[in-house]
Amino acid sequence: MSMSDRHPRRLRRSVLCVPADNDRALAKVISLAPDAVIYDLEDAVLPDRKSDARAALVRHLAQETPGIERIVRINGLASGFGEADLAALSNCRFDAILVPKVEGPRDILDIAERLDEGDAPEDLRLWAMIETPRGVLNVAPIAETGRTRGGRLDCLIPGLNDLRKETGVAALPGRTYLVPWLMQILLAARGSGLDVLDAVFNDIRDAEGFAQECAAGRDMGFDGKMLIHPQQIAPANAAFAPSAADEADAREIVVAFDHPDNAGRSVIVHKGKMVEVLHLEQALACLAKIEAIKSKGTPT
Repeated sequence: MSMSDRHPRRLRRSVLCVPADNDRALAKVISLAPDAVIYDLEDAVLPDRKSDARAALVRHLAQETPGIERIVRINGLASGFGEADLAALSNCRFDAILVPKVEGPRDILDIAERLDEGDAPEDLRLWAMIETPRGVLNVAPIAETGRTRGGRLDCLIPGLNDLRKETGVAALPGRTYLVPWLMQILLAARGSGLDVLDAVFNDIRDAEGFAQECAAGRDMGFDGKMLIHPQQIAPANAAFAPSAADEADAREIVVAFDHPDNAGRSVIVHKGKMVEVLHLEQALACLAKIEAIKSKGTPT
């Protein structure tokens, strides 16, 4: 079985975080158009609100949210709240659990073992927040847990706010000193066939800065972006979708390889450039993403 079979790609251009104890925000989800929602039981919920947040989330998950992948960020098992989160969610239907502050493979494997012991559906996936120095240092073996038979890990997300706090790195425009860590996390994800999302942009008022950071994340190779406000959804969807020029180039490459003169060739010349089968595979992936966006009904 190939990595793509075990980790089928999904649209994850826009992944909105919603506090699980905010009834108004939960109710609004159905009217929004993100590709995915992370329901947060961890940092967004104060300790004395954890129980109420679980109850509210269980009620919400009983409703359908068509076209939206649903992920729940639980508390860490060592926090004293994580076990209660898993117990409350055991009869709920959603798509993935986001594990916070993952620092090594054991953090993922422990959750996976509990899911297996509880007969959780095989398609219930795990995502990992990489938000500590140790997590960045161990990101390759963390990602490798997604390559094991039955591995549930599907996606990595860097948590730059925590990384800044833990390291003292300044919050500079362009994330100058953080880009090497972002690329390290991305490389580990791709090495294990996983998706990877860019971190949140904190200033809701700075639309231009958000657009610039989305463009940078796209150019670095991220699949999408973790969001903190609904107004960031449409710009993220646009930024992480193939452009009209991307689509035109992809279609031309497919047509070029289909030409009778190029039958059976793994390398061709197209517009004066060498084009290999790997470029054809990229073109087909681009067109598949465009079709997925069109079928979802959100603008490309």
